[in-house]
Amino acid sequence: MLIKRPLVTEKNNELAQHQTYVFEVDRKATKTEIRSYVEKYFGVKVLKVQTSICRGRSRRTSRGVGRVPYWKKATVRLQKGETIKIFEGG
Repeated sequence: MLIKRPLVTEKNNELAQHQTYVFEVDRKATKTEIRSYVEKYFGVKVLKVQTSICRGRSRRTSRGVGRVPYWKKATVRLQKGETIKIFEGG
């Protein structure tokens, strides 16, 4: 699966009003793969894709300190008037 989950936060909800959506994606995914997947799966036209590798953090467990792995975030900008329903609760 190329897109793991949508990232729904207060900041990302504000971005969604400007046709910009944020997803957690597979670390090996490229921008062109992300663009074609979003266009095919959601039926929208993508203007721009930006990606970043987010750093994993330390996390305390019952057995000591563990690590959350690094993950990749994709910010997808759509053409004006296009929306993705999953961010609007639909």
